[in-house]
Amino acid sequence: MRLSQVAFSYPGKPLFRDFSLSVDPGERVALMGPSGRGKSTLLRLMAGLEKPEAGIVAGIPPEGVSMVFQENRLIPGMTLLENLTLAAPGRSRGELLGFLAALGLEGEWNCLPGALSGGMARRVAIARAAALGSSLAILDEPFTGLDQENRRRAAEFLLDHFPQGAIIAAVHHREEAELLGARVVEL
Repeated sequence: MRLSQVAFSYPGKPLFRDFSLSVDPGERVALMGPSGRGKSTLLRLMAGLEKPEAGIVAGIPPEGVSMVFQENRLIPGMTLLENLTLAAPGRSRGELLGFLAALGLEGEWNCLPGALSGGMARRVAIARAAALGSSLAILDEPFTGLDQENRRRAAEFLLDHFPQGAIIAAVHHREEAELLGARVVEL
């Protein structure tokens, strides 16, 4: 992933001018900065969901991006397993159940998202991103709503499922960057 001299602004609010960043395969990067600085927008640019006003965003994998948004974005009328299957129809039921179990959600596969706590829903969003299996994981505040044990578990899960892929995460605390073994980029 490479951003070269990227510029982006919202009406009346410039966020980036001549911003550059390179992330190698297998590298972990944590974006940190105050709220409103543009971490989420930068992730959206890297995922191809926003277009820069100037500059180049290169290296978006052809298979798409494994993404965890700030909101969990689970489909309310679908079970957890159906949510994962929708994201990764080529994965077996056993693989997807294994993803849920690895995140402490064994036995919850038939639940609807509305029955989950915020932390449980967050772990499903992480499982869904891993199920896609891209070479690039973009994570917007992936540990929101998770207690210390589940933060550790989720970080291990992400590192296990993206061993060769790049992981780029917006985080608020250095401890979260450390869990991912990430290089910190301040915005």
